[in-house]
This record gives sequence, structure tokens and C-alpha cells, in this order.
Amino acid sequence: MRVAGYNVAAIAAAAVAIYAVGFVTYGLLFQAQWIAWSGYSETSFAGQEWRMALSPVMPILIAVGLAWLLRALKVTGWVRATGVGLAAGVFFAVSDRLYGFVYGIEPVQLLALDAGHQLACFLVGSAVLGLMKPA
Repeated sequence: MRVAGYNVAAIAAAAVAIYAVGFVTYGLLFQAQWIAWSGYSETSFAGQEWRMALSPVMPILIAVGLAWLLRALKVTGWVRATGVGLAAGVFFAVSDRLYGFVYGIEPVQLLALDAGHQLACFLVGSAVLGLMKPA
């Protein structure tokens, strides 16, 4: 199915892949480290659980944005798409993530984890889109 010329299945698959990267990164591999480095505790979000309902919004926005970018640049194929994802990840996601480090007091380990996660999301999302021809 296409909406406004975009392959909705490709965007959905990219969003699911991006979400999976976050689950593996923060849910399985680095949960304890993220909690320690961020200064949060296991109970820091008590009463704020509703925020988790918003978690699918971010991967969807990234997938839609990448699909738009790939279409605007007329990129075809997963290799070229992944290259665009790498550039977008570095120039937008990682650079944006630097603000929290530069103007905050977080440890460099948290910056590395979060920036690495963002970069992986852009790489995986763009590769999936490149494989599935998003536009």
C-alpha cells in the first residue's frame, strides 16, 4: 500500500527495525549502564509510565523522515540508502545528541551510548528502506 507515493510497509518495517535497535540497546545490553550513567534509578519514572506509550512515535518519525530524504535525493538500493542514513545520523541525530553533553553534566559514556544508538537507528532504518523501495 502506498500513501502519497510512499510504501507504508517499508516505513513500518523500518520503524519496527529502529524500535528493535532501541530494545536491544537499552532493554537487553546496556540497561544497567544507562540507568547508572543517566543518574536515574529504577523508580525514577514512577507515576510517569504513560510516557512509554509515546515510544513508538520516535521510530516512526525517523522512518518517515528517512523515507522522505531518500525520495528527495532519488536514492535507490540499500547500499546508497545506508550511506545517506549514515550521513543523516551523523549530521542530525549525533550532532543533536551532543547538545545534552556539551551543555549538560552527563558523562561521556552516556553520550557514546546514546549517540551510538541513534547512529545505529539511522543505519538500520535506511538499510531497510533501501531494501524495500520506500518511494
